[in-house]
Amino acid sequence: MTVEWLAQLHPVVQALIGTLFTWLMTAAGAAVVFPAKELSRQTLDAMLGFAAGVMIAASCWSLLIPSIEMAAEWSIPAWIPAAVGFLVGAAFLRLVDRILPHLHRGLATDQAEGVKTSWQRTTLLVLAITLHNIPEGLAVGVAFGAAAAGLESATLAGAVALAIGIGIQNFPEGTAVSMPLRREGFSRARSFWYGQLSGIVEPVAGVAGAALVLLARPILPYALSFAAGAMIFVVIEELVPESQTGGHSHAATWGAIIGFAVMMTLDVALG
Repeated sequence: MTVEWLAQLHPVVQALIGTLFTWLMTAAGAAVVFPAKELSRQTLDAMLGFAAGVMIAASCWSLLIPSIEMAAEWSIPAWIPAAVGFLVGAAFLRLVDRILPHLHRGLATDQAEGVKTSWQRTTLLVLAITLHNIPEGLAVGVAFGAAAAGLESATLAGAVALAIGIGIQNFPEGTAVSMPLRREGFSRARSFWYGQLSGIVEPVAGVAGAALVLLARPILPYALSFAAGAMIFVVIEELVPESQTGGHSHAATWGAIIGFAVMMTLDVALG
């Protein structure tokens, strides 16, 4: 994905390509189930920590800072779009979390969250990952839409850096879905299928995010911070707790530190 090539395309198409890349990285991570017999809980916890670190850094460098800078360019008090969008994004994910049936890794089926349902355990496990892929796809889509606005604070290179960062952290996420399913007795093919399926929502959310900000440019700084709030909600509500409960907190913490550094480097170097 070169910036020069992408620059010739419509922003919605750019967002589609970016989020197809992040989905393919999820599928690549899920495919680890074919050659690998097992991954240790320590490795899985480190992977979840890495994903959390990437999402925290992306929320700051790729979403909140551009939101603040964009508001300043438009003579809006800089803190308003960042704070309002951030809070609304977190509240939206909380609402979805309360409604959408899902089950976190390592919990019994009767501990599923959301509305009561008779759905199978597999579906509930995949939905838990799908839930936090929504803000990831939205963030990438909004970033490409913002770059099309021609503002100094939002660049195409920055959107590409965000897509690459989200894609990198989707690889361990795909593995973290398929390997536990394999341990629960699913075939490798079914484990892979459900693992990659958890990321298919990202292209949908990405295209919707890009289209929305193109249609309503004044909401750009709010949309950026909305995506940031949604991602931070996922980090605190799901990724950090899940990574810290397996008895390998140091591995999870270092995974988060490394993930943060990788995403920060990508954004500063490319964006």
